[in-house]
Amino acid sequence: MLKQPNTKYRAFAPIGLKDRSWPDAQITQAPTWLSTDLRDGNQALIEPMDSERKLRMFKMLLKIGFKEIEVGFPSASQTDFDFVRLLIEQDLIPDDVTIQVLTQARQPLIERTFESLKGAKKAIVHLYNACAPVMRKVVLGMNEDQIVDLAVTHTEMIRRLAAQMPETDIGFEYSPEMFSGTELAFSKRVVDAVVEAWGATPDRKIIINLPATVEHSTPNIFADMIEWMHRNVAKRDSIVLSIHPHNDRGTGTAAAEFALMAGGDRIEGCLFGSGERTGNVDVVNIALNLYTQGVDPQLDFSDIDEVRRCAEHCTQLPVHPRHPYAGDLVYTSFSGSHQDAIKKAFAARKDGDIWNMPYLPVDPKDLGRSYDAVIRVNSQSGKGGISYLLEAEYGVELPRRLQIEFSQVVQAVMDDSGKEQSAADIWGIFEREYGLNVEQGMHPTSSEVSEGVTRLSVLADLHERSLKVEGEGTGPIDAFINGLNAQLDSTVRVLDYHEHSIGSGADAKAAAYLELRVGDGLTIFGVGIDANIVSASLKAITSGLRRASQRGQLRFAKVATV
Repeated sequence: MLKQPNTKYRAFAPIGLKDRSWPDAQITQAPTWLSTDLRDGNQALIEPMDSERKLRMFKMLLKIGFKEIEVGFPSASQTDFDFVRLLIEQDLIPDDVTIQVLTQARQPLIERTFESLKGAKKAIVHLYNACAPVMRKVVLGMNEDQIVDLAVTHTEMIRRLAAQMPETDIGFEYSPEMFSGTELAFSKRVVDAVVEAWGATPDRKIIINLPATVEHSTPNIFADMIEWMHRNVAKRDSIVLSIHPHNDRGTGTAAAEFALMAGGDRIEGCLFGSGERTGNVDVVNIALNLYTQGVDPQLDFSDIDEVRRCAEHCTQLPVHPRHPYAGDLVYTSFSGSHQDAIKKAFAARKDGDIWNMPYLPVDPKDLGRSYDAVIRVNSQSGKGGISYLLEAEYGVELPRRLQIEFSQVVQAVMDDSGKEQSAADIWGIFEREYGLNVEQGMHPTSSEVSEGVTRLSVLADLHERSLKVEGEGTGPIDAFINGLNAQLDSTVRVLDYHEHSIGSGADAKAAAYLELRVGDGLTIFGVGIDANIVSASLKAITSGLRRASQRGQLRFAKVATV
């Protein structure tokens, strides 16, 4: 790093908006939300989503409550084109949801974009072209007049093509790309010209999207830029002012909230901040910030873990354990003083009280989390590094959520005994809790695979009951679960699966950890260890179900015992 960075970098100049009003504004209603997970989020992945993952993400976005979803760049890739056609041809778009597609300001790309939309009930065509000085001079080789002409010419083209598709309600969005690095006077000039070319009216509004394509400044300066545009653009009553922050400086959420206070109407972003470089703004974060201020965000995150698992599957990127609202550890206090304050506040709180809890800005139950996860033990609370000892001494690498679950078991033993537990003590607790010190009652009688379908027959012992499980599925685990669900009153689902080897050579064993959802409410882990990975996995299922049965959460009404 340079000793004098000012020889290479320049501070972003303030706007000088002396009578700014946004600092005293409050956000009292949710913005219009646009999810761009399937576009901006997807283009930033090491391995872009295939059709199966795209469709799963699309369905999750619908479940959350997004009414506007940018589904792709159909002129840029056949995959995106085909996905747009899939949504339209299979009638997968609800009537109250509008899909959005992106295109550059180029005639062939715009024509291809409209081809992808044939048969849609309604859609937004999103046009963009770069406007910043560095792009005009270095990349495009155009002057200001040419940039304005580029934007206007292609806006008029989109207007003509939209008129030729009367069966589809076509909305229009325009982005002066790199607005965050463009002179405000020129941004206004381009925007005003595009608004006029589209023929926007209060009854037929245009979406003007102002992106922080690269986050150059502190968020207060970006808010000044938004308020300046909010005040000065022509036909403001005919414009939906959309904000598209990125997170290059780590202040994307603050920039988005300030921009809403400064006059923005709409936010474009991704779940958990997915996107290029440091990501698009995190819509989960903004929405739940609103929620904790008493504002209905119009998005449903009441099962935040399900949303997170879907996002992690579709993007193949982990959500950080300290990620606001969604991380595994964000409602956990390891500090003894924090734990004491939370315990006392819970004891004093009455139903119906305004939420005012130390160290907890939101009630975890509102997001589908239990209070069991709030106070847990680790070395910081003086009870030892449980997972470290198990891995170091016994080669067991517990997944994070299993670490959380098992730490509560150890906490109970420590509270009862009043003494520290050695590595051997903790291993003994682990063996007893997950049934590793007893015969796990797994007796496969037959297994076959035919045309990709696994058929399995197993005799299984579940907490003083034995049953014959017969099922089929895409693999042994799926077949076993399907066979169980055919007999139990409590539906069982696999939420997560981890496995690894213990040791090496002839003595090597496989350890399997399965997170199960039993019935409507119980989430519980099972553990299996065996020389065979399939057997270890099935043992892990029976381990979890045995524990559920011991808690009275597994109903056997339909089971024919053997």
